[in-house]
Amino acid sequence: MVTIKELESDSLVALSELYAELINKSTDINKLEEVFKIIKADSHYILLGAYRGEELLGSVMGIICHDLVGECKPFMVIENVVVSSRARRQGVGNKLMTAMEEMAHERGCWYIILVSGEQRKEAHIFYESLGYREEKVEGYRKHLSSH
Repeated sequence: MVTIKELESDSLVALSELYAELINKSTDINKLEEVFKIIKADSHYILLGAYRGEELLGSVMGIICHDLVGECKPFMVIENVVVSSRARRQGVGNKLMTAMEEMAHERGCWYIILVSGEQRKEAHIFYESLGYREEKVEGYRKHLSSH
C-alpha cells in the first residue's frame, strides 16, 4: 500500500536518487540537506513523498505563491514531480498529484501551474489524464551562469 506524507530528512538520500532519475545527473547531497532545512522552515513549500513501507517511490514539490492581480488569490507552482522507474504505472504519481491538489485547495489557491520538458511525452499524457490542459503560452527560462 502506498502512503503519501510530508517528506522528512531521513528520506533525503532516497530523494537524491529519485532526482538522479529525473534529471540524469546526481544532486549534491550536502546542498540538498541545506536547502531542505530552508524549505521545511518555509510554510509556502510543500514537499510530499510517496512511500511503500519505508521505501520512497516518488515525490512532488509545491510552492504557494501570492498574487496581486484580480481577487489576489494565491496559486501553486508544482516542480520536481518524479516517480521511481520501479513504481511507474501503479498509481503513485496520481496519489502524489491528488494530495498536492488537495493542499492547494486547503490553502485557497486559484490554480496550479506546472511546466514539463517538451520531450517528456509520457508525463504530458499523465498530466492531461489528471485534468491539466496545455495552454497556449510561451515558457521562458534564463540560466544564470554566475550561480
